[in-house]
Amino acid sequence: MRRVAKRGWTLIAAGVFMASIFVVALKLMNPTEIHIYLEGQETVLSQVLRDYTVYDVAMVIVAAFLSGLSAMYLLLHDGTGSVEPPYKQKIARYEAILPTLKEDEQKVFRAVLESDGMVPQSELSEMTGVSKSNVSRALDLLESRGYVERRRRGMGNIIFLK
Repeated sequence: MRRVAKRGWTLIAAGVFMASIFVVALKLMNPTEIHIYLEGQETVLSQVLRDYTVYDVAMVIVAAFLSGLSAMYLLLHDGTGSVEPPYKQKIARYEAILPTLKEDEQKVFRAVLESDGMVPQSELSEMTGVSKSNVSRALDLLESRGYVERRRRGMGNIIFLK
């Protein structure tokens, strides 16, 4: 019963998000009026600028606020009823993987986990006491298994939980 109720809240949040985005788009993308006049042999086009009323502005503000709220709920909600940062969910899941790794790989992976899922590769050698070449090999294996991801930043890499 609880799972159905949680799914209902997710569906409501998705519906509110879609409806509010629709309202914002409808209000902001309303086309301007064009008047066409025929004056003898000449055709004159004039564009009438659209003025937004207080009601229009209020609708856009409310819809933008609701879309932001519902988007945050959808992004941070993990389906268990708690709202927590995504890296905390990954850390709990990856704690179970640690015993299956070799010693150097465990040290490197634990350092990434303890760094809240993001750490410069250059700091891993100091944090773990493992040589830079062994850190690189351990990261190669962890990356091939889909546990971490390396992204280039300047002259070095940043390691992220995947």
